[in-house]
Amino acid sequence: MNTPKTGDKISHFTRPATGNQDISLSDFKGKNVVLYFYPRDSTPGCTTEGQNFRDYIRDFDNANTVILGVSRDSIRRHENFKAKQSFPFELLSDEDESLCKQFDVIKLKKLYGKEYMGVDRSTFLIDSAGKLVQQWRSVKVKGHVEEVLAAVQSLS
Repeated sequence: MNTPKTGDKISHFTRPATGNQDISLSDFKGKNVVLYFYPRDSTPGCTTEGQNFRDYIRDFDNANTVILGVSRDSIRRHENFKAKQSFPFELLSDEDESLCKQFDVIKLKKLYGKEYMGVDRSTFLIDSAGKLVQQWRSVKVKGHVEEVLAAVQSLS
């Protein structure tokens, strides 16, 4: 799978999501989409990142932009995480890693000296025409959502 590059049209995808639904990129024609990949529900960094997107949701809405979170967790875990954190956006389950592979976010990571394949925290901004406008890889949570919001607002 080729890593998407800025300016590329994003290939169609459909994933199971919270709210007992399947979500496709094509569901959001005419809207910008922020697709953010995170390692795991209910962990400190992932919770903070989701809360930051939640706290700026009105600004993203005003900029004609939908937020979608993606991890390899199950829908059940996503539903619990979303409810506990009052996220006003959907979380996509990618248990088979097909979307993670499409965006090339599975990387070799190290924790306590052990190596494993995990999700590299990454965010992708897709414009209303379905093209990749900007991407952030190996994201540090602090200040990230504000940076994404500034990029979204520059589109209008």
